[in-house]
Amino acid sequence: MSTVEERLSALEAQVAALTEHLTSAPAPSDAPPTPEGTFWALDGLKQRLPADGTGAVLYTGTVRVADQQYDWQYGRTVDDLLAADWTELAGALSALAHTVRLRLLREVLGGRQGTGELAEIEDLGTTGQLHHHLRQLTAAGWLRSVGRGRYAVPAERVVPLLAILAAAAAGR
Repeated sequence: MSTVEERLSALEAQVAALTEHLTSAPAPSDAPPTPEGTFWALDGLKQRLPADGTGAVLYTGTVRVADQQYDWQYGRTVDDLLAADWTELAGALSALAHTVRLRLLREVLGGRQGTGELAEIEDLGTTGQLHHHLRQLTAAGWLRSVGRGRYAVPAERVVPLLAILAAAAAGR
């Protein structure tokens, strides 16, 4: 059995080795790795499509907000998108078409999930108006009640929501 001094000496040697390794290693970069080419995601999508098709739409994302990690990828062929009944999407899209609801979604994603916390935000209106907007977002699937007056953006809706916002901003 080793003595306390021997164990302490072994620990000191390990700390010294780790310190030397960390100080001699290059500093990690905060920048994400640069993919090959500007359209690397598009090039990958094209490789997976049949040559005779009309194309496809793909969105993907990796998102970390409020200590939560979300990874998502979704794609549809153009033929499927054009054949779908777009009128069924009106409710989900109209729920986003209000400044207060967009603000609520941003706040919930940022970590303010309780109705009490949300009610403290200026310019959101009365408590009744707040609950009206929360009901609209919940009915459209952009929010989910997680109990006791708390809400969350469903994991499967985080990247799609941000993709919609990015698409809206791209046309400006």
